[in-house]
Amino acid sequence: MGRATAVDGVLDVPVIDISAWTDGTAADRAGIAGEIDQAARTVGFMQIRGHGIPEAAGRAFAAALDGFFGLPMDEKKALCPPSPDVNRGYTPPRTEKLSLSLGVPAAAEDLFEAFNVGAEAAAFPGLGLPEAHYPANLWPAVPGFRDAVTEWCAQAGGLARRLTGIFAHALGLPVDYFAPFTDHSLDVLRMNHYLVPEQELAVDRDQMGMGAHTDYGIVTVLWADRVPGLQILDTEGRWHDVLPEPGCLLVNLGDLLARWTNDQWLSTMHRVLPPTDASGRVVRRRSAAFFHDGNWDAEISCLPGCVPVGADPLYPPTTVGRHLAEKLGGSRAGSPTPTRRAKPPGCSLPAATDINAPVPQVSCDRPAPHRQGGCFPHRPAPPCPRGSVMALTPRRAPAPPRPVRQTPPRTPVSGGPWASGCSTHW
Repeated sequence: MGRATAVDGVLDVPVIDISAWTDGTAADRAGIAGEIDQAARTVGFMQIRGHGIPEAAGRAFAAALDGFFGLPMDEKKALCPPSPDVNRGYTPPRTEKLSLSLGVPAAAEDLFEAFNVGAEAAAFPGLGLPEAHYPANLWPAVPGFRDAVTEWCAQAGGLARRLTGIFAHALGLPVDYFAPFTDHSLDVLRMNHYLVPEQELAVDRDQMGMGAHTDYGIVTVLWADRVPGLQILDTEGRWHDVLPEPGCLLVNLGDLLARWTNDQWLSTMHRVLPPTDASGRVVRRRSAAFFHDGNWDAEISCLPGCVPVGADPLYPPTTVGRHLAEKLGGSRAGSPTPTRRAKPPGCSLPAATDINAPVPQVSCDRPAPHRQGGCFPHRPAPPCPRGSVMALTPRRAPAPPRPVRQTPPRTPVSGGPWASGCSTHW
């Protein structure tokens, strides 16, 4: 779990143009990798420009979402999975508490409804993949839905794989380093819809559109209407609104990448408030998150060079399948996920993650760039001795959450966010 760094109270999610990654010079690629590295260490979110996804694919995808979520509730509920362990099909409103994936109880269920599709075992013949991890998709009888959603998965998945190559370069690894961990990746597309029924004139103060959480996998590619709601948590305990930049897709890093880098890259806490207009009235919001999670049987352990000399990794090795099962068991089955982070000697952090707890800060007599460095070739620095790395000093108590800015709503035109060249998160 990570929190983003704000400067003078302002949280900047940087815009990074990756269009020169494939055909650019070595200097172009080094520059892109350096920008990715900086964003990964300080924010965990980034706005990706030059992604190459056609606007027509986005417009068709938006229309597909409208077609499904406009169905009667009985028809949507007929596509619910047989159990919470099956990460496919329809999720009605008020059936999940995403904060439980962090081991944090929630006062009320999340408001969103969702529909999930993902990688199927049949897509990887000859590998004998377990259907428990690669279940068959449930498709609604909505004209054009399957084709549009399948195309969006292909486009978002292609971007995710390109990004993992950039990540490897930024970490000083061969560009194809992550390929053996993702060649039968447990990719999932979650399509979300936020709209409180008209008879509900007020939203409970404890109600979340989507509760505070981190993403579980490697990297997430996010699409949404340009409507306020998404917020990122900073190191001082303040929540910051995030809206997409024109022509960009919002991308954030997941828990598995944070584990790989020993938390030097951030899987940042975020949430979605019930989307409202300037008067506080709840308004409609669509979104879709493409989760690139890795192979179910891939073992995730700390990357070479990401642990200071003489120190132990913050996390024990795990597999993708085990990690995802624990996280989904929390958010869907209603039981808090146990914390698996290994605590260093002398650490006084609580056993369960508290999203309101102050963030421990590493005490070190070396310059700050070292504490942010480690396995990153763009900012090399010698390691600290074991004693100074393990000395943890609590920060002051977090400031109260910042109120959501009353931003005037921007009603999406026909075709959704791509009609204005924009796209982002939940």
